[in-house]
Amino acid sequence: MKLLQINSGIFGQDSQSTQLADHFVSEWQARNPEGEVVTRDFAEEPVPHLDGFRFGAFVAAPDQRTTEQKSVVAYSDQLIEEIRQADTLVIGLPMYNFSVPSTLKAWFDHIARAGVTFEYTETGPVGLLDSATKVRIVAARGGMYQGTPKDTQTDYVRMFLGFLGLTDVDFIYAEGLSMGGDNKEEALQNARAQISAML
Repeated sequence: MKLLQINSGIFGQDSQSTQLADHFVSEWQARNPEGEVVTRDFAEEPVPHLDGFRFGAFVAAPDQRTTEQKSVVAYSDQLIEEIRQADTLVIGLPMYNFSVPSTLKAWFDHIARAGVTFEYTETGPVGLLDSATKVRIVAARGGMYQGTPKDTQTDYVRMFLGFLGLTDVDFIYAEGLSMGGDNKEEALQNARAQISAML
């Protein structure tokens, strides 16, 4: 068994989403002692943001790519292969200004590749990643947004992953972390309980 952990919090190990994702991984390892964990922490090693050069490398014919373009594509291929090798994908997801972290969006932009992770057909796009891969999103938020119009993350992330073929997606929410009182600890305890019940 192999698990891929994606941490997108800008504060590294101080990010609540990272700490909860770490808790998920610890619980998973307890149940899969022979399992392998691969971790990408965007606070330590951010994915470059998409620009014209990188996009051009993706769409260029393989035999016409320059050395620099080949390097860009090889990096993207590595990110995609990490997903393909994983049985479980865990994403630590904070909410910044009602959206996903820009580094997570950059990762999305590097794993969405026509002809590689999705393809267009006469009946519409088809995802090419393995639908059996379990994706678990640990969403940490300062306010209360789940189920409201202000939750811009859930539908977007679920739609994007489904576009690539990843349809076994569940969310674990820890909300109200900045609202004071007992909200924070209660939310974190509930999230940890959700993680235990999910595994």
